[in-house]
Amino acid sequence: MLHKKLLVNGITRTIITSPEETLANVLRSQLGLTGTKVGCGTGECGACTVILDGKVVRSCVVRMKRVRDEADVLTIEGVGTADNLHPLQLAWVIHGAAQCGFCSPGFIVSAKALLDANANPTRQEVRDWFQKNRNVCRCTGYKPLVDAVMEAARLIRGEVKKEDLWFKLKDGDSIYGSNIPRPSAVAKVTGTCDYGADLGLKLPKETLHIKLVQAKVSHANILSIDTSEAEKMPGVYKVLTYKDVKGKNRITGLITFPTNKGDGWDRPILNDKKVFQYGDAIAMVLADTACNAEKAAEKVKVELEELPAYMSAPAAMAEDTIEIHPGTPNIYYTIPVIKGEDTKPLMEKLPYVIEDDFYVGRQPHLPIEPDVGFAYMDESDNLIIHSKSIGLHLHAAMIAPGLGIDDSKLFLVQNPTGGTFGYKFSPTIEALLGVAAMATGKPVYLEFDYYQQITYTGKRSPFFINLKFGADENGKIVAMESDFSVDHGPYSEFGDLLTMRGAQFIGAGYDIPNIRGEGRTVCTNHAWGSAFRGYGSPQSMFASECLADMLAEKIGMDPLEFRYKNVYREGATNPSGQEPEVIAYPQMIDTLRPKYQEALKNAKNNSTKDKKCGVGIALMCYGCGLDGPDSGEAWVELTSTGITVGNSWEDHGQGADTGSQIFAHEALRRHGYHIKPENIKLILNDMRFTPNSGPAGGSRSNVMVGNGIKDACDQLMAAMKKTDGTFRTYDEMIAENIPVRYLGKITVPGVECSMETAQGIPFVVYMYGVLMTEVTVDMNTGKTVVDKMTLVSDCGTITSKLALEGQLYGGLVQGIGLALSEDFEDLNYHTTMTKCGIPTIKDAPDNIEIIHQETPRPHGPFGAAGAGEMPLSAPHAAIINAIYNASGVRIKRLPALPEVVLEKIKELDGGKCCC
Repeated sequence: MLHKKLLVNGITRTIITSPEETLANVLRSQLGLTGTKVGCGTGECGACTVILDGKVVRSCVVRMKRVRDEADVLTIEGVGTADNLHPLQLAWVIHGAAQCGFCSPGFIVSAKALLDANANPTRQEVRDWFQKNRNVCRCTGYKPLVDAVMEAARLIRGEVKKEDLWFKLKDGDSIYGSNIPRPSAVAKVTGTCDYGADLGLKLPKETLHIKLVQAKVSHANILSIDTSEAEKMPGVYKVLTYKDVKGKNRITGLITFPTNKGDGWDRPILNDKKVFQYGDAIAMVLADTACNAEKAAEKVKVELEELPAYMSAPAAMAEDTIEIHPGTPNIYYTIPVIKGEDTKPLMEKLPYVIEDDFYVGRQPHLPIEPDVGFAYMDESDNLIIHSKSIGLHLHAAMIAPGLGIDDSKLFLVQNPTGGTFGYKFSPTIEALLGVAAMATGKPVYLEFDYYQQITYTGKRSPFFINLKFGADENGKIVAMESDFSVDHGPYSEFGDLLTMRGAQFIGAGYDIPNIRGEGRTVCTNHAWGSAFRGYGSPQSMFASECLADMLAEKIGMDPLEFRYKNVYREGATNPSGQEPEVIAYPQMIDTLRPKYQEALKNAKNNSTKDKKCGVGIALMCYGCGLDGPDSGEAWVELTSTGITVGNSWEDHGQGADTGSQIFAHEALRRHGYHIKPENIKLILNDMRFTPNSGPAGGSRSNVMVGNGIKDACDQLMAAMKKTDGTFRTYDEMIAENIPVRYLGKITVPGVECSMETAQGIPFVVYMYGVLMTEVTVDMNTGKTVVDKMTLVSDCGTITSKLALEGQLYGGLVQGIGLALSEDFEDLNYHTTMTKCGIPTIKDAPDNIEIIHQETPRPHGPFGAAGAGEMPLSAPHAAIINAIYNASGVRIKRLPALPEVVLEKIKELDGGKCCC
């Protein structure tokens, strides 16, 4: 052991620890300074950044034997407090730089070291600094972070005052559409926001730590599980297998479509008969410490009979394959797409026809915070599970039968969450935690390392798409044919819904009167398919947006003008046969056109023999909802000190807190009832107290929960209003025995798509975008750099400008990763953030321009739509189109790694066609 004294945030602290212990763990576990976060655990993300003896270090890889005695350590807690924010913390708040907030302490500490040395940096110097110190963010697209550092530098130099920057609101003014900081921002930038692992350090001493015994193969029969040696290991309380699960030991996929050939009960909590994918949980070791549990897990012996592993949809569809789930065919769901006339005779007559194959693969979510949670039985024998769930009530319904617990005894709570981007739409560790708590009666805790985060949790489901367009002599698309297979991994949950998204979004944005197609969901042994931002549209629109460019070229039309001719107008219908709720695209293209023409000129002028510049366009869109009628519940209560809002609008960084506050404030204001935003209290995401607002996916929450909040406020205002037009006080309401709490719920209409034709009205609110990307392709290496992105966005009326722009920036940069670097195909290689291709700040352009078009949505609260999905629906297509415009290379299978692009360039040089 080591005995050292450290000067931590100006205070001398005595440390006794192992020489091999990390500085991060000493700060967090021994000193309780949980503002320093641990993400990757391998020095790749910078969430753990502290300043050690004046130098920026990643504390998760600094061993205590390398820390000198009396070393000076600065953590986020020493930078500033809620009552005395450092200029960086203030700037982070006002620029919306803390979205999920998990990476914020590391970035702020890193930036402090920069500004201590250079109080007048350029934007490029800020970007270089974060790149050098490996500070990585998955939410923001990086631009707001640079904005915040530049603002903080102005504050430090005395060029602006704090009071000039802080959001100001006059009595009666609206905060709707404003830049008001989100309520959670100050806690996030000061390190006082407790995420799951922070709460884990504050659990009772009797808490049992869980480590999993996981499959190291992708497909096998389980012959035996021997836990006897593990049970004898030090500190072990119990080793659990499927025999300890009280219920069905299955997580239901909630299959609703009658055409599904499975029953939805195909995913084990703890695998019993078979292994279906790498990382499947076979047993759980519960011990007094995580270290003891991990050592014991290595002693569990699992005997397997390995089976053929089908690692792609084509492999699982081959004639000689076995059924991955015996009794259910590997192709377990098929959806035909039938709109208008038969396309075959039309295609034979049309003058312009083009067809090709496209593939978008297993994009990993890569949140900086790994999966984490804990569970316990309360005094009333209820099971309480805390996790990163973004579908509390949904997940309770999915896991209760498998656990063997009545729905009324199961409550889920969402911890402050460091990003999910959709993977937590699926239950991951919730059922495991429930089994452990029920089997032991003790509090239990499970925290993934980043290897588990990457290899165990779901990924974007790959689409294999064959797509065909036919256009008339005027360049109008008349017919479309599609054939697509969805590789959904081994578990069926939401697989049929995802395949339906292909029917809804292949060709989206264009008025195509005649469509024929077929999509199918395929069971494979690769990573299970979970929701990811865009949920089906990035795969779908990549194919149709690339093919649109290819068709425009064949016709001899400019890509932007081709789109202008074919986008939705009055009388048009989308691929589902639905008339658009608003007409937005023509105006958006008109706005973008002069910028596009200028960009084309710049690309031509800036191109050289070695570096070619190009411009690409893509339409982007997505719906807001879960298909058909949808709603979200919220309650509002008048109290003696203000208004309390309660809902289960799960927050994975998008801003449920600011949305709840803004909708309530605006609804009350429009009735003439004025309240300060700080007097609106929020109770969020705890099933013991909050109603079923629906899952936070599909960009539905802003519309559905926003409508619920508005409805509850309308009810409260009606009850408070007197005959003279004034409002009753809280005391008057109580005295007159008038209820002070009201539950709001408005069902937004829709018609689920037909299983025979895929036609219907799945969503009545959509988001629209037109994106232009400008790239440079190095013709000697194949490396593509995205220089600028210009987005014309129409998400209805803006609820929160900070939150909306944060979503747009973040989604666009995730699209850069999808286009150029991100993958999870190789289980031996794609096992770290870096190897999975996460974009760093130098991979994202600093030049991202957003132009807002606000077309009020008839069914949106105050005209609002959602925001999260649209910016990742097709930025990768715009980038790939720009690569072609620059180099003549057409990439149809992502990611467009430098070596892939270079190979195509060489093919062009050899006179071979790459199209």
